[in-house]
Amino acid sequence: MSTLNSLLSKNQQRTICSQLGSVKLKLLYKATVHGFTGAAFHQRCDNQSPTVSVGYNASGYVFGGYTKQPFSQSGQYVNDDQAFIFGLAGGKLQKYPVTNSPYAIRMIANCGPYFGESLVLINGSQPVTYSNPQSYYKFNPAEMHGNDLNLTECEVYLVEGEFSGKNNILQKRKELMESIKNFKPPVSSVSQARVLLIGQVGAGKSSFFNSINSVFRGHVTSQAISGSSPTSLTTQFRTYSVKDGRGGKPLPFTLCDTMGLEDSKGAGLDVDDISSILKGHVPDFYQFNPTAPLHAEVQGYRKSPRIKDKIHCVAYVIDACKVSIMPTNLEDKLAAIRRKVNLLGIPQLVLLTKVDEACPLVKEDLRNVYKSGYIQDIVRILLIMKKLPYLDIKLDDVGVPLSCIVPVKNYSGELELDLNCDILLLSALIQMLRFTDNYFDELSDRLGSTELKD
Repeated sequence: MSTLNSLLSKNQQRTICSQLGSVKLKLLYKATVHGFTGAAFHQRCDNQSPTVSVGYNASGYVFGGYTKQPFSQSGQYVNDDQAFIFGLAGGKLQKYPVTNSPYAIRMIANCGPYFGESLVLINGSQPVTYSNPQSYYKFNPAEMHGNDLNLTECEVYLVEGEFSGKNNILQKRKELMESIKNFKPPVSSVSQARVLLIGQVGAGKSSFFNSINSVFRGHVTSQAISGSSPTSLTTQFRTYSVKDGRGGKPLPFTLCDTMGLEDSKGAGLDVDDISSILKGHVPDFYQFNPTAPLHAEVQGYRKSPRIKDKIHCVAYVIDACKVSIMPTNLEDKLAAIRRKVNLLGIPQLVLLTKVDEACPLVKEDLRNVYKSGYIQDIVRILLIMKKLPYLDIKLDDVGVPLSCIVPVKNYSGELELDLNCDILLLSALIQMLRFTDNYFDELSDRLGSTELKD
């Protein structure tokens, strides 16, 4: 038989594959060629997995489902916690995960792909769809297939590279998470490394905490106030501890959030407050006053902070979309902060956010962040500014990633986690923890082990 021609466009295939990892689709069954019957479907697709099934109707809708389970004719329900059905329109995939995984897939001899009483492609060996949005998948039928249940085509694809692609990414994420969980500051009195986030209003400081918290919770969360505003939404000094899942133990780091920097005088975070924060004087929930720096009479002010109260690493949060248009006054503020941080011997790095918005190539696939010439140009601009912490790096040595410039994409409008996004976020956090180790090493060299016991 001649090679089967896929009705899915290359862009549609890429959109589907983006949900599954580094995979490709191989067409197994095409109803207009092999027949709109359960027998033809099972002959081509039984014992094949994972698969993507796709239905088409005369109204122009494209929809279907994914399962990691192989098809059969047993008549039984099969458990699949990763199964989902979807609608595909306008280059976007609307995903509807299974809500009752023991009933995710059913193996019926005279039917095609059968997704838990919710969606059946080729029903009773007829070119029609069975649809029930109130069953084991919740979806909007008008949105998914336009309530047109007559199929013009049904295709089933084998997902190739699932184990070499997505499973490798899953393993990488697991390894990064375990490395973070097992991190231990080398000072007995310090249980959590403290990382201070500093950046322009809207750069994504609070969103970074929310994103890290989301990865360890297993779903998108929004504990810290974040969003778009011309002035800082964060008005207090906040220290955020992340737990290992809901009700889990606190992880060995604290992310410290500050009021956003603004380019005008008397607005945003006061640069003079930075020294107090770095030295550990500032209490949690301290209300910033842009017109007056913190003083020792403020309630909760720590007059004799311990090592565990101090900042062990500073991360400048920079919006990749705004590097080239950063106001001069803001550059000067960053330079002043950098000098204060240098005097205290605290390691510094840059968290380059919104890389997907800055580069279309990265937006298409986050893994392209290390290949993007545009992102490398942004890094060069940061180095040329000479007001951030890498005066010892030569431009000729620049390549992404750099140890002190780490790219990330925060979760903002997403409803589901993305493996590649998680990898960038966790890698950035790992680098921060490595830098805190540098802080303690330097402190040990200066003070000796006795003083480090605090």
